[in-house]
Amino acid sequence: MPKYTTGELAKLCGVTVRTVQYYDTRGILIPSELSEGGRRLYSEDDLKRMKIICFLRELDLPIDAISQILKEEHPEKVISLLIEQQEKSLSDDISKKQEKLEKLRELKNGLSSKAEFSLETISDIAVIMEGKKKLKHMRWMMILTGTPVTALQWFSIIFWSVRGIWWPFVVWVVTAAVWGTLISRYYFNHVKYICPECHDIFKPTLKDAFFANHTPTARKLTCTSCGHNGFCVEIWGGNDK
Repeated sequence: MPKYTTGELAKLCGVTVRTVQYYDTRGILIPSELSEGGRRLYSEDDLKRMKIICFLRELDLPIDAISQILKEEHPEKVISLLIEQQEKSLSDDISKKQEKLEKLRELKNGLSSKAEFSLETISDIAVIMEGKKKLKHMRWMMILTGTPVTALQWFSIIFWSVRGIWWPFVVWVVTAAVWGTLISRYYFNHVKYICPECHDIFKPTLKDAFFANHTPTARKLTCTSCGHNGFCVEIWGGNDK
């Protein structure tokens, strides 16, 4: 079994020699043995214990609390719980930072596509980014609810062609009309648009929005604030009725 001096133990655990000596004086890391010259020698078990102490110190636990935990009949249970909590905390931090990184990248890409940009431009991009996930979720919901309607369409056409029975097609027409009306109202109740000229956020009428020329992210509309007619960027707008 290898033995470690105070200096070696300190190096392996990333602490100072004085820290190791301090833990000895506090009685929470007593060396397994002393050399003939009186030098502290630590075993593998001592090294593991030291790493646990360092971990607990990183959690900002005071020395007295660490000492009490290590004196428990089953300290590993307490330490295991602390590790799980720390793991979850770190995982949450990583997720939040990853989210921030994605926002920064989107902002960077948005700004790089602008020949000129201002505070209003940055504000517009920030608003778009904020509702991007909600818009994506809503669009997926529309696709999923529309899939059965599309399936009914193909079934009715095939059934009419093969069997000569037309009524399933009529059922599809009625179903598609009802679904289209409801999903359109739902969609346009949850979106708004940013005018590229005055940067105001506005909501067009259902009729104007429905019949407007559009792309996946923009729609050609007339701004209700400045009267500009052109493509306006679509954003999440909550549930305005």
